[in-house]
Amino acid sequence: MYQASLDSPLGPVTVCSDGEAICQVSFDQSGATGKTSCTVLDRALEQLEAYFQGRLQQFDLPLRPRGTAFQQQVWQQLNTIGFGKLASYGDIARAIQNPKGVRAVGMANSRNPLGIIIPCHRVIGSNGTLTGYAGGLDKKVWLLRHEGSWQK
Repeated sequence: MYQASLDSPLGPVTVCSDGEAICQVSFDQSGATGKTSCTVLDRALEQLEAYFQGRLQQFDLPLRPRGTAFQQQVWQQLNTIGFGKLASYGDIARAIQNPKGVRAVGMANSRNPLGIIIPCHRVIGSNGTLTGYAGGLDKKVWLLRHEGSWQK
């Protein structure tokens, strides 16, 4: 496993790779304990840096998030929410042909191991309110404002 930490406007972001794909992105107050390098990890760090600088709107990386088949389905749908766009949990549930699965979509969203890259921060409540975010609502607000989709 390879890992490195990137200083971001939101604090340290730790990225992990298996050498072929990105497996995890997380907000980590302590940062990675050491930087080990591989090509895909270096690309991820470059792309995250470009994203935070406002020069990148879509990530182009091999991803390998670990989760159930349902979680994978939800995470794939999250990747269809464009930069600067928002969707509700209900929108995601309907898109995956499971309109009654709103709560399950919320749980899958909360277990997304590739925050920022798989844009779970772009999901809001059906009434337009912000809902939870693994990194904290302050980070979610920052990301949405950075993308121009949250003005409140």
